[in-house]
Amino acid sequence: MKYNIQETDHAPAYIQLYRQVRDDIVAGVYPYNTKLPSKRVIADEVGISTITVEHAYALLCDEGYVESKERSGFFVIFRADDGFAVPTSRRISHTERVHNDTGIDFPFSALTKTMRSVMTNLGESILDRSPNEGCTELRQAIRQHLARNRGIVCDTEQIFIGSGSEYLYTLIVELLGRNRIYAIESPSYKKIEQVYRAADVKYESLPLGQDGIESQALWESSADILHITPYRSFPSGITASASKRHEYLRWASTNSRYIVEDDFESEFSISKKPEETLFGGSPNGNVIYMNTFSKTISPALRVGYMVLPKGLVPIFKEKLGFYSCTVPTYIQYVLAELLSNGDFERHINRVRRHKRKEMQKDQQI
Repeated sequence: MKYNIQETDHAPAYIQLYRQVRDDIVAGVYPYNTKLPSKRVIADEVGISTITVEHAYALLCDEGYVESKERSGFFVIFRADDGFAVPTSRRISHTERVHNDTGIDFPFSALTKTMRSVMTNLGESILDRSPNEGCTELRQAIRQHLARNRGIVCDTEQIFIGSGSEYLYTLIVELLGRNRIYAIESPSYKKIEQVYRAADVKYESLPLGQDGIESQALWESSADILHITPYRSFPSGITASASKRHEYLRWASTNSRYIVEDDFESEFSISKKPEETLFGGSPNGNVIYMNTFSKTISPALRVGYMVLPKGLVPIFKEKLGFYSCTVPTYIQYVLAELLSNGDFERHINRVRRHKRKEMQKDQQI
């Protein structure tokens, strides 16, 4: 067996094993409906504990690559040629969405402490005008955060700051063009449709199935741009399966298509590892990643960001680089400090732990 754990790799052993088995599943080494080697076999041949293998297999189940069958083992449900694999454990109903909304606010004491620190240390420089693309300090902090927690490796110049998701949606329309046809999930977050309607662009509403947009609707669509929320789409609560995410990428691989990946709220996933992003898995550099701090810190901040593929960066600067950044410099410095000093990640981890405990309580009832 080719699997091996590298001591030089900073990732935990179960994450390393998860990645290697996942890559084999995607490559077809383990085709659809085949059984994975038992935990004992993997543990003995790789030289790790069965607990480590169990954690890796649990992640594969969480991501929708395999499913566990009682007394039978783990079987592959990922299919590279379509999007019909449905990991039922990943579906989240609307009522569960409300139930899992813990209401654990970002600690106000940490926020005010950081605000005072920024004002004291930076002084009048907080009144300086922000670069049009956003302050370098915040963009660098976001870049490091994405690399640590989202599997996204990008350059600082690919990151652009704006005042919330609606503003970024508008910039994306200006960047990609009003002559394109856009597609959105149905149902979807109401403001997405409102922004496209206000921008006077053609758009199609594609129905959601159990694991994402229905395949027939996707492939019959005449859209050039696909706007999706792979993690827990609102208001349906549907999370795209691994098969569906790969299907989205296949759809975007032809005819100069683009995907807008709206990653709202994915930080609060109860999975043992961060959710995979389409941006991180795109081989063609045609996914625009976007997120905000509205759910993780406060909607009052009105701060969002997008990560452009490298090929779109010069086009953005030429067409839209003259737009001033719509987020105050002071707020950008505060966010940069929260990301850098660990307060942001501590809050995320606290919420995720709480949600796991709530789920365990529900399962015991």
